[in-house]
Amino acid sequence: MLREEYATWQCGAHELTLSRPRIMGILNVTPDSFSDGGDNFDPDAAIARALQMLDEGADIIDVGGESTRPGHEPVSADEEAERVAPVVRGIIKAAPSAIVSIDTRHADVAKMCLELGASIINDVSGFTDPWMQQVAVETDCGCVIMHWNQPDAQTTTTRRSVQLDSIKPARVIQSSRRFTLPEEAPIMREIMGFLGDQARTLMRAGVSRNRLCVDPGAGFDKTADVNIVVQRATRKLVSMGYPVMAAVSRKRFVGAISGEKSATARDAATLGVCVSAIESGARILRVHDVKGTADFINAYWAMAKKDQRQAFIAIGSNEGDRIENLSEAVRLIDKIPLTCVVAVSHVYETEPAYGIPTPVANAVIEVRTELHPTVLMGELRSVEDSMGRKREGKDHDVKEAGSESRIIDCDLCWVEDERHAGQFLTLPHPRLGERDFVLVPMEDLMHDPVRFLTHAGVDVLIPEERVGHVTAELGTLSWE
Repeated sequence: MLREEYATWQCGAHELTLSRPRIMGILNVTPDSFSDGGDNFDPDAAIARALQMLDEGADIIDVGGESTRPGHEPVSADEEAERVAPVVRGIIKAAPSAIVSIDTRHADVAKMCLELGASIINDVSGFTDPWMQQVAVETDCGCVIMHWNQPDAQTTTTRRSVQLDSIKPARVIQSSRRFTLPEEAPIMREIMGFLGDQARTLMRAGVSRNRLCVDPGAGFDKTADVNIVVQRATRKLVSMGYPVMAAVSRKRFVGAISGEKSATARDAATLGVCVSAIESGARILRVHDVKGTADFINAYWAMAKKDQRQAFIAIGSNEGDRIENLSEAVRLIDKIPLTCVVAVSHVYETEPAYGIPTPVANAVIEVRTELHPTVLMGELRSVEDSMGRKREGKDHDVKEAGSESRIIDCDLCWVEDERHAGQFLTLPHPRLGERDFVLVPMEDLMHDPVRFLTHAGVDVLIPEERVGHVTAELGTLSWE
């Protein structure tokens, strides 16, 4: 499938495709952050919030243990480490495939968190510390280079007067007419010059270009007018050739242009700034309100972009008329908005697995969809519910195999260019490589599914080590 945007961001073992906007959820493990200080100061609360954000649509969790709000008190590396270490460890334990970023200016904290499983360093000081540069060189993490126009190095930008007449008038008339914003050129020369210099410094030291991301540092010792100038110049930042992060969530300048005095009331206005950044080419949105941002971006992207993705859905049934159950599931999936069924495998009888008491009829569906994976997974749950699927208590973790019998089971196994971690959805499916009842039907849909999935990063087991082995072919489904 051809894409308008081919860029990727390499973050450790994770390759994050930027063919659509990605959401970085903010997790402040601090008592004094400007909009949510104290909300997630307890490690257990922070871990729970991280998992919630993953299920809401976050692609990255950005963990920070030091507030950088105006007037903040600096925190020592040891104190910051005590705050963030148990949180990073807990997130990775609960969601091993999650992409975790550590928001820190301390090299020792960054190194420790990378060893615990984090994949990104988000450095507000822009990797000006040689020790932080060394951490980046010695690892394969993603690096967010941020511009911070700190007061002791701040350049003064002035507004210039405008004289509309090119011929000097006979009588000089005093005018107070000015531009409403500072001149863009000197501001962007400073920001782009700093970001470019720091990126080249890292690359000369041995950090590959595809690991770098730039952030113009909205709100960091910049006036509202300067922040607006920078946001309007996002396309110039994109022209540097690095992924651009829009980290504008609930910032003071967002309140200035929306009239919202309370930081927590600025989420709607934040979305307005974010969509402007997306239209200019920014692809990473660092936000507090993950759910609202995900809903907004999913709706916007569906309307504004034609972005079909290939996906594979495994379906199974071990109750009632199993063949008809599978056929009905395919019919319902084909009716999901912005989704169409391309091909369906044959139906296969498979051995019971994961504690299910009876043999199962299984098939795999290839679809094309323009829905975000979490939205598509929600639609598949609705298909199951409409067909009478009964679940054991509350929904189990996607990484845990359920043992109850089911009239229909729909698993979203793989989506083109998409990785996701969470309890509601993990992509690729964490058990995909061990399931003979998925891998064998996929052979009907492609030449070599093992090679295909291995290339996609799935660890595929040899047939003898798989579960749910195919025992017979049951024919084809009638669904059209």
